[in-house]
Amino acid sequence: MAPSAPADSSLAAARHRLRAWMLEGLADMAKHHPGPHAGPQSAHRGQRWWRVMCLTGVDYFSTLGYQPGIAALAAGLLSPIATIVLVIVTLAGALPVYRRVAKESPHGQGSIAMLERLLSFWKGKLFVLTLLGFAATDFLITITLSAADAATHLVENPHVSSALHNQQLVITLILVALLGAVFLKGFLEAIGVAVALVGLYLALNVAVVVVGLWHVATAPHVVADWSHALTTEHGNALAMVGVALLVFPKLALGLSGFETGVAVMPHIEGDPDDTEARPTGRIRGARKLLTTSAVIMSVFLIVTSFITTLLIPEDAFKPGGTANGRALAYLAHEYLGSAFGTVYDISTIAILWFAGASAMAGLLNLMPQYLPRYGMAPHWARAVRPMVLVFTLVAFLVTWIFNADVDAQGGAYATGVLVLISSAAIAVTIAARRARERGWSIGFAVISVVFLYTTIANVIERPDGVKIGACFIAGIILLSFLSRVARAFELRVTSVVLDDMAERFIRDIAHRKVRLIANEPDQRDLAEYRDKLQQICTDNDLPAADDFIFVEVTVGDPSEFESELRVRGEVLHGRYRVLCLESSTISNALAALLLHVRDVTGAQPHIYFEWTEGNPFAQFLRFFLFGQGEVAPVTREVLREAEPDRARRPRVHVG
Repeated sequence: MAPSAPADSSLAAARHRLRAWMLEGLADMAKHHPGPHAGPQSAHRGQRWWRVMCLTGVDYFSTLGYQPGIAALAAGLLSPIATIVLVIVTLAGALPVYRRVAKESPHGQGSIAMLERLLSFWKGKLFVLTLLGFAATDFLITITLSAADAATHLVENPHVSSALHNQQLVITLILVALLGAVFLKGFLEAIGVAVALVGLYLALNVAVVVVGLWHVATAPHVVADWSHALTTEHGNALAMVGVALLVFPKLALGLSGFETGVAVMPHIEGDPDDTEARPTGRIRGARKLLTTSAVIMSVFLIVTSFITTLLIPEDAFKPGGTANGRALAYLAHEYLGSAFGTVYDISTIAILWFAGASAMAGLLNLMPQYLPRYGMAPHWARAVRPMVLVFTLVAFLVTWIFNADVDAQGGAYATGVLVLISSAAIAVTIAARRARERGWSIGFAVISVVFLYTTIANVIERPDGVKIGACFIAGIILLSFLSRVARAFELRVTSVVLDDMAERFIRDIAHRKVRLIANEPDQRDLAEYRDKLQQICTDNDLPAADDFIFVEVTVGDPSEFESELRVRGEVLHGRYRVLCLESSTISNALAALLLHVRDVTGAQPHIYFEWTEGNPFAQFLRFFLFGQGEVAPVTREVLREAEPDRARRPRVHVG
């Protein structure tokens, strides 16, 4: 039996190392958030804005891999005109909205944080969880759809199509796993990889665009044929614009980069005098990022939709066609040769695979800032690696459900994108209205109406998108509430701060027996405290001459999970000392106060309660939802979890 001891010891050591590695550090983004009161020396030192643009660009620019094909399928010959509508909405709608979001929420939480400030209590939490569900839909489908499209480009390459036929699902799963491995290793350094990928990809696209425009220019009949067919099919320019507006919601994937553009803001280098409360340089850099990427993408979208519509046969865009999901790759092979086409495929595969990187970064920045703070995720959800594993496994599940089909995931992707953009437009409209900026309020309101129409039209056209989003929302809410129930008895007070009067009460009573009476404030008249003291002394067989301090808790927002506890001392009716607390729950506040008193005085405090009448289950629901309920046993349970040593645990008495 003896040899098993070293084996058990080495196994325990290995488990400890694995646990330490998994929980090492918080999310990379969060490392740069010293707090709102940090001075200039704490300013974020990140990357130049154009380098971070490449990080979000692997998502935004990679949509060139499939956007022209989506536009051709949705609008047919009207693809260039419909794309111009998309560009107008991008530059005149989404860009101003997100430039304002960057100003209002510079720490990467985006419009969700702006809307969170407008709502309190459980309705605010549920609203945020709903938006997080759509954000998860957007970002996770970005990962799976991009990986699936990368697999499509690989499978469709003429050199390997025979060997990799029908292997798209397996290839997509491998690409998702590789992306997860990158984040398990560490991610901040990967910005350099994003810069190289974006630079190469855009350069190759410039070559394809130039050659495509040359072929259009040297074959004048192509433009004439297209123009004639367009007129025959739609009649006049007004009808064409009307149809283009109707099909616009189907092109919404072309707006996908803005939310990730805001999510990666914490990576942007600020000015030397920036603080976390006023990161002026970071905001300016984020605005440059958003504007530059939108302009670059708009130019590419218009030109690529034009050349692909004119140069690629219509049947090739359809499912199973050689240009389906890879229109520019089709042109690269067709007009620049197999070698260049293969290089283009490799570049497209790489950037589509890495497009999930900005989405993963967005998830890792967004989720840990909300769910653990709401008590709706375990403590380990603040660390990078466990969350990477969770998101990777969910991406596996989504890929398997959709069988790595790009077209099948488009509806869910567009729904997530449009809901987030609509919420951002509404948030900045409210912000402008509160700032009494009448012109901006009207402008943002009009933009909000446009995006709400687009969202509703997309949901009607592709209801599967909102169904998938609803599944994410239901999953997040269910898991969040289960987590909150599991953590209900945690000590949820971050710190205890006593005012001068409260400190004087504690110092004075520490020389005797520390006896506290929990009182639910009612009239706060002389009779209330006199009768309460008499009742406690009678129930617990205590002499009335003993020294007591009353403790009263006022419940603020019971949906909050963690908060600072401030304690105020009062003397009422010339004789009764009262400690007044404000917290999200009564029991946690009392437990935190007892432990604080024990630690600062070295004495073991005693607290006295009366039993609460009512059904125990109903009382627990009152505690869970409203911070009240059966206070005495819950206070004792919180103390038991916080202090395992029974000899050092404050005493709870109930009569």
